[in-house]
Amino acid sequence: MVLRKLMGLFVCALVIGAASFATAGVPDLEESTASLAYGGTEALTLFVLPNGAGSAFAAAKTPTGVTEDATITLIVRDGNGVVIAGFPAEDSWLESADAGMVPCTGGSTSDQDTNVNGVTGWATALAAGGNSEDVCLVKISGDALTSNGGLALNFNSADMNGDGLVNLADIGAFSTAYYSGLNPFAADFQRNGAVDLGDIGLLAQGQGAACP
Repeated sequence: MVLRKLMGLFVCALVIGAASFATAGVPDLEESTASLAYGGTEALTLFVLPNGAGSAFAAAKTPTGVTEDATITLIVRDGNGVVIAGFPAEDSWLESADAGMVPCTGGSTSDQDTNVNGVTGWATALAAGGNSEDVCLVKISGDALTSNGGLALNFNSADMNGDGLVNLADIGAFSTAYYSGLNPFAADFQRNGAVDLGDIGLLAQGQGAACP
């Protein structure tokens, strides 16, 4: 009887140990976390361009055009809560929940591999186009983190149609927004609440910008 109990405990310990071993070093979507430097309640907007010449994350805008820091910090942990060092930058990237922000190939990956503390993030400008007012998802190896419901970070771009190139088609889309007042978010690049001359300047600066 005692022997059977001991054997049962031994088998149980082996199962638990095997499960722990299986998750070691494997990124966990619940244990891993992502956060914005900005601590306010408003959604920020980042102006992006396909050639990566848009705004750095520290120059994101509030809905009233105030500059705030939207730098994202990601900590990658395994299922045991242990940080994972050296996790490849190309295996973590950003997407908008509605797919409205369209990254170029590799254009929204994290800035570097995770350091010894399992930390990486996004601070430099993305190479992307399109626009989105939905939440920003942090993805690890193709799956979105489940530790939060997405970050309050929106995107717009002079590449209004998200085809990876700022050209005449985008000028047409901007003109429609400018004269009709329709889809103001997509064309309000400087986020001052109006589509105006400042936005025309950003559209002009972005002309010819293309994915690498």
